[in-house]
Amino acid sequence: MRSRMNVYFPPEMLKQIGDLADRKGLSRSAIVEAAVASFLSPDGSDRMEAAFTRRLDRLTRQMQRVERDVGISAETLALFIRFWLTITPPLPQDAQSSAQIKGRERFEGFVETLGRRLQKGQSFLREIPEDVSPSAPGAPTRDTHD
Repeated sequence: MRSRMNVYFPPEMLKQIGDLADRKGLSRSAIVEAAVASFLSPDGSDRMEAAFTRRLDRLTRQMQRVERDVGISAETLALFIRFWLTITPPLPQDAQSSAQIKGRERFEGFVETLGRRLQKGQSFLREIPEDVSPSAPGAPTRDTHD
């Protein structure tokens, strides 16, 4: 047996209820009843919490990948700079201008190559397996790079 209850809604909400009822082919009472039942359902908050948990887990994994990628990028840059500074002798003053011109040419080539790789969706970081980490057996550490 059902009991009657008079409820007042703002006009815009009543229009939304009517539109939803028309789309679903249900009565407005059925729409309101389902909404109230969902609101009063004890597992409704559990479902919402589970959805938030899944989203937070996904965000955590994304942040871990970003952190890993930034760490790899920083370490790669540091190793390159150390290597470059180690093998590159200082240039005599008279060779500096030609070296700067050649350096600009090489840098432009580097930027073009980088642009092509990025347009193709290629990424150095994607080439590195996910399970590689600094704590992996045999992985170099900061102390063993020298």
